[in-house]
Amino acid sequence: MRRTRDEVDATLQIAKLNPAELLPAVQCLGFGPGASAAAGDFCLLELEPALCQQLEAGCSMVIRGDKDEQAVLCSKDKTYDLKIADTSNMLLLIPGCKTPDQLKMEETRCNIIHTEIFGFSNNYWELRRCRPKLKKLKRLLMANTYEGPDSQKEKDSNCSKYTTEDLLDQIQASEEEIMAQLQVLNACEIGGYWRILEFDYEMKLLNHVTQLVDSESWSFTKVPLNICLQELGPLEPEEMIEHCLKCYGRRYTEEGEIYFDLSADKICRATAQMLLQNAVKFNLAEFQEVWQQSVPEGMITRLEQLKGLALVDRQSRPEIIFLLKVDDLPEDNQERFNSLFSLREKWTEEDIAPYIQDLCGEKQTIGALLTKYSRSSMQNGVKVYNSRRPIS
Repeated sequence: MRRTRDEVDATLQIAKLNPAELLPAVQCLGFGPGASAAAGDFCLLELEPALCQQLEAGCSMVIRGDKDEQAVLCSKDKTYDLKIADTSNMLLLIPGCKTPDQLKMEETRCNIIHTEIFGFSNNYWELRRCRPKLKKLKRLLMANTYEGPDSQKEKDSNCSKYTTEDLLDQIQASEEEIMAQLQVLNACEIGGYWRILEFDYEMKLLNHVTQLVDSESWSFTKVPLNICLQELGPLEPEEMIEHCLKCYGRRYTEEGEIYFDLSADKICRATAQMLLQNAVKFNLAEFQEVWQQSVPEGMITRLEQLKGLALVDRQSRPEIIFLLKVDDLPEDNQERFNSLFSLREKWTEEDIAPYIQDLCGEKQTIGALLTKYSRSSMQNGVKVYNSRRPIS
């Protein structure tokens, strides 16, 4: 049975609604014979306006995650957690249903529009912006590092290698976030596959470069690319030499020639990692002396260069330093803090900040993270932070 105009007017009168205050068009909803789609046959997704505009513009989005991972939705440059939201109101799926704004734009008299309900649902997916899950990216690439063209591993076809498409399939992050992280990891594309250089091989390349700079009496701020490739090409592949320059310097052009401005901080940091990776703990004073002697002449080492790479224990006697890379810590917030507090009971903000900075969201601060996951107290006039929960 379909409602007539008289029946609609009678209903309005019973409800004590003034038809003059309403739009003239009336939409009558009903479950027809085609209304077979129930909850579970489809999913409703709530989008923020910016994402909706991207979809309407023809951009695509993808849901990523293995069976044992919480699914995320990725746009071209952002990652979102997918959460099911239940609602007490039944959500109706009505193809062709017109909104009040659409009806206002149409010249309609007192007509009735009969609309058929296609399906319904009591929940929908909502999106929450989250940090990209990038730890897996490094884990995959570190399983088969690049040791040079003559390495035995390069002759082994069974070693895992990953193209850009492979990484997009396996990493829960947007394409832009993955590409940005590949730069952070100093990864390079070799034969169509993304690889991370074995650290010893990377240091070998860096030593070739720094020794050439020293022998030619160049400034580290003006290292010519072409001469580097000519001089070092017989020793290592030219693309590896250029990749090393990109990792440790800034490329620029002057009078048609390409130069690199090498970063003293990056070179000092890499040298420190080389010294620390073979020692469980290192006497701080001895380390600083050896470290300064190991870097190229003219470069000054500072402990500030080691933030997120090494930790100094000033409570021990003598003071010590040891390798602690932020990249090796858990990705989850609570697990990260548990790991840090199991390593050291109390932290100053200066010491812990490099190890939690990457956990901060778009509008989150280090102070907010510390408030949520730790307790503060004063120790010898210095504010320190310890765990809110017992650490086993």
